Formats: sequence, C-alpha cells, structure tokens
Amino acid sequence: MGEFFKKAFRDMKESAKAQHEADKANFQAVKAESKAQFAEAKAMRNPEKRREMMQKSRDEQIAEAKERTAVAEERIANAKK
Repeated sequence: MGEFFKKAFRDMKESAKAQHEADKANFQAVKAESKAQFAEAKAMRNPEKRREMMQKSRDEQIAEAKERTAVAEERIANAKK
C-alpha cells in the first residue's frame, strides 16, 4: 500500500512540473504577443508607417484571393473532365 502512495505522489509531482512548464511557455507566448501588439499600435501612430502596413495587408489579401481563385479554377477544370 505504501508503494501505491509513493507512485501516486511521484506521478502528481511529475504532472505538476509538466503543467508548470506548459504554463510558463504559454505565459511567455502571451507576453511576446502583447509586446508585438503594443509595438504595432505604436507604429500605427506614424501615418506613413500606417500606410505601409495597410498596403502590406492589402497585398497579402490580394495574393491569398488570387491563390484561392486559381485553386477554384483548377477544381472547375477537374470537374469538367
């Protein structure tokens, strides 16, 4: 019976350590994301930088839309075969 408790407590200890590591990693990720959001918001105050960021976003949207269109056209061509 003593071995059962030893094993149970050892498992709980290992589980707590693993959860702590996961929590630390998540905290670091949230912290980094927060800093990035702050930097982006700060950059958006500069009109020229804001214009550049908005154009980059639009360019990415256009590229994504063109890719989706190409995939759809390929599907149409395959369906006609």
